[in-house]
Amino acid sequence: MDKVGLLSLATALPPHIVEQSEAKSKARQLFGGRKELFDRLAGVFDNAGIAQRHIVAPIQWYEGNHGWTERNRLYLEACDALFREVASAAIKRAGLQPHEIDGVVAVSTTGIATPSLDARNGPAIGFRPDIRRVPIFGLGCAGGVNGLATAARLAAAEPGKRWLYVTIETCSIAIRLDSDDPAAIVATAIFGDGAAAAVVAAGEEGIANIAGADERMWPDTLNIMGWRVEDPGLAVVFDRAIPPFIERELAGAVDGMLARMGRTRNAIDRFCCHPGGVKVIDAIETALDLPVGTLDLERGVLNDCGNMSAPTVLFVLERLIERGLPENVLMTAFGPGFTCAGLLLERH
Repeated sequence: MDKVGLLSLATALPPHIVEQSEAKSKARQLFGGRKELFDRLAGVFDNAGIAQRHIVAPIQWYEGNHGWTERNRLYLEACDALFREVASAAIKRAGLQPHEIDGVVAVSTTGIATPSLDARNGPAIGFRPDIRRVPIFGLGCAGGVNGLATAARLAAAEPGKRWLYVTIETCSIAIRLDSDDPAAIVATAIFGDGAAAAVVAAGEEGIANIAGADERMWPDTLNIMGWRVEDPGLAVVFDRAIPPFIERELAGAVDGMLARMGRTRNAIDRFCCHPGGVKVIDAIETALDLPVGTLDLERGVLNDCGNMSAPTVLFVLERLIERGLPENVLMTAFGPGFTCAGLLLERH
């Protein structure tokens, strides 16, 4: 990939905040599956490394029995507001006006929008009628890296064109209190909602250069992570094997991606990782031979916001930029597939 400038980065959170202690209490009160199962797994709330999360509805909303129609109505309402906020912020931080954006990549996997989120909100933001639109569904947590890489590749193909990347996930809408699946309890303990956006362009200087991107997908891993489509709504798929899988497979995947980008692991000054959970962060440090505590910003984002799926790694990147971006950074995120996505940033 020819070097593409990362011109700006912005994040946004929905207005409702739930403390972890409140989430645990409410979940125990409302959990419609086996009560003994909840009590056996309730410790996940205490050990998740999460103090609070932002969600798109007041906590009382989650007391109701909501089907597909109501869940997706809330998804659209929340995503419209977050899209306009975070996209406008990213464009402004890039020193641009909305009509100067030539294309938009929009990543979201927690609801269905047809017309897509970019079409629903583009006119209100001020996009041109001839803007190019690339909505992407199904990337899950990996979308934070894969979506940005897609926008960078499109920008590299046409130097001078500015592409906006937006990712929004409303994971909390998929929380299911009617389930006896242990994964449903884990989701209730870790999921939050959020949005992120960035502007990229080839041949323009910005925060950093996107110097490469790559991906590794493993065969026969479809059941490790994803969504099941059920009548009340989406049901999360989390396999307990994810942390040990990462410990076993990540180093080889990262080394392979870096080799295809003409780099080695020793050349990376800082990894910027999607913090899917405490055990995932621990597994990444173990796999990459990083000293314990290296991924401090990842733990900080998890503590403050929970797992927001695709946007989460962009929150980590934002904090890394604020602290001082190292010269060479590799962003990584895992997602359904099972996939590891990587993106190389070089400080300008």
